[in-house]
Amino acid sequence: MKKPHVKGARLGSNWTVGMAMVSLLTLFPIAAGAETARWDIDPDHSSIEFRVAHMVVSKTSGRFRDYQGFVEMDADAKTLKSIEATIKTESIDTNHDKRDAHLRNADFLDVERFPTMTYTMKQYRKQGDTYTVIGDLTLRGVTKEITLNVTFNGVTKDPWGNTRAGFSADGTLNRKDFGMVWNKVLDSGGLVVGDEVQIRLDIECIKAKKPS
Repeated sequence: MKKPHVKGARLGSNWTVGMAMVSLLTLFPIAAGAETARWDIDPDHSSIEFRVAHMVVSKTSGRFRDYQGFVEMDADAKTLKSIEATIKTESIDTNHDKRDAHLRNADFLDVERFPTMTYTMKQYRKQGDTYTVIGDLTLRGVTKEITLNVTFNGVTKDPWGNTRAGFSADGTLNRKDFGMVWNKVLDSGGLVVGDEVQIRLDIECIKAKKPS
């Protein structure tokens, strides 16, 4: 015996499917006519900086001066596809030659064996103009997940016809996770160098132009 057809049953099913699709679009926004483009990091207008505790009472800051990378994104939809960066470890600069030489040796970055470090985005979560970006940092031959809190600062045209975008980001890493375990104990019982390294990024990118 056939079951009676109930009007509205199909409507209810279609409504459920429709709401599920709306939920997915909210989680992963895709704009109509969206364009994903490559944006190359402009190192002349960017900075990769760090801070680490020194002898408990203060923090030492520094930066890397030689790096390259790119972001693939749809700037209108504010969605990301990929982020990749390569940093030359020898370019570390803490404004102190003797300290920089120590940071380049095997106690820390070991730049002769590991001339670069890399970061590659694996996934992200988006809320408005902010992102939680999870990626793999490879340093001294060790790969660990590092989370960056990223803010998209917008897009503008420069006087030379380039389209530029800006990002700010921060995060932390534990240097011991990457094999940098050197330290000395102070008479007071503290350590010369802290384990946690604070990361601060201010990145300006230029949209790659399509081949003519």
